[in-house]
Amino acid sequence: MMATDGMNGLIVIALMAAVSLLARFGGVLVMAVVPINQRVESFINAMSASVLVAVLVPVAVEGDLAARMALLATAVVMLVMRRPMPAIAAGIAVAAGWRYLM
Repeated sequence: MMATDGMNGLIVIALMAAVSLLARFGGVLVMAVVPINQRVESFINAMSASVLVAVLVPVAVEGDLAARMALLATAVVMLVMRRPMPAIAAGIAVAAGWRYLM
């Protein structure tokens, strides 16, 4: 395994940035030739929901109490307001406040 200190760390960051950029450009190029119909739109919506679940489940299972309270606050605000930005702000505020006070 390569050490990631000094110049090696910068090389790893540059490679990850290049792969990310290629993935984004590749997605744009692929979607330029794929017609967006109901089936494709449903697939895209389902994929975004599955990515969200894949990110949040480990936090809910392995996170500390502050992370779980932040997830709960985010969910409640999202269900009440149906707007993502206030829900995200509430989650950040709860996590920061919980960790500061506890």
